[in-house]
Amino acid sequence: MDRLLDQARTGPVYLKQPEIAQLVIDSLRYGQDSLGHYTLHAFVVMPNHVHLLLTPHVEVPKLLRSLKGITAKRANQILGFTGRAFWQEESYDHVVRNGKEFDRIRGYIEANPVRAELAAEAGEYR
Repeated sequence: MDRLLDQARTGPVYLKQPEIAQLVIDSLRYGQDSLGHYTLHAFVVMPNHVHLLLTPHVEVPKLLRSLKGITAKRANQILGFTGRAFWQEESYDHVVRNGKEFDRIRGYIEANPVRAELAAEAGEYR
């Protein structure tokens, strides 16, 4: 499924717009720094989805509701949409069980733009 998402062949790619990608990044940092909802370890904003590696400090549904709510509202304002869903309803979450798995997932997230051929090296992707 991730490979299909990474190829972004169908569906909206609103996150490709720098202004929308930046509002997601700013919201992620706000959720960590101001709200204290989580500790953010790694993330990537792809053209049509976002990967996060975080340690939650509140219930995951609460932090996702907060994050998706504010970013959807602001993104829809930028796009000139009203009453339209920005994010899909479901999210995929996974409990990280040990340090080896944590490192594997962080590496996966950081290499995602390279696998999707959006950058030659992970550090090149905005």
